[in-house]
Amino acid sequence: MKARALATDYPTVSETSGGVDAARLLTEQDRPGLIVVDDQFHPVAVLPGSQVLRLLIPGYIRDDRTLAGVVDDDFVDHMCDALEGKTVRELLPKDRSVLPVVGSDETLLEVAALMAAERSPIVAVVEGPGATGAFLGAITLPVVLRELLPDRITGP
Repeated sequence: MKARALATDYPTVSETSGGVDAARLLTEQDRPGLIVVDDQFHPVAVLPGSQVLRLLIPGYIRDDRTLAGVVDDDFVDHMCDALEGKTVRELLPKDRSVLPVVGSDETLLEVAALMAAERSPIVAVVEGPGATGAFLGAITLPVVLRELLPDRITGP
């Protein structure tokens, strides 16, 4: 099976999109992350939802989680303020790995091998070879596992 047959629509944002808009899209689409595309709609990165959380949760609470139990509701209500005025570019991890990208003609096993090598639960699919093709969609880990192990993970 080819990557183009496995690819599905997946939410994207640009590096200049707002942080609040990205967080809203994460929740509305119930996704663990978003694919970031450039001006030519080429995939360039993944914005993990955990990175958005990292910005929302102050460092002192990340460092000492017991402090999370003593803050009041007003504090929690204003956590989203940290996203105001931020762009997706500012939210992206500085030490991010390269976005796994496959061409539309790559096989299921090639996609699975890339996911495993990059430890990524998502792969962007582009039309044609290389990372410079037009974004077609994404393949997620559950899709790959369902295709690789259909008799073992699906119920009777």
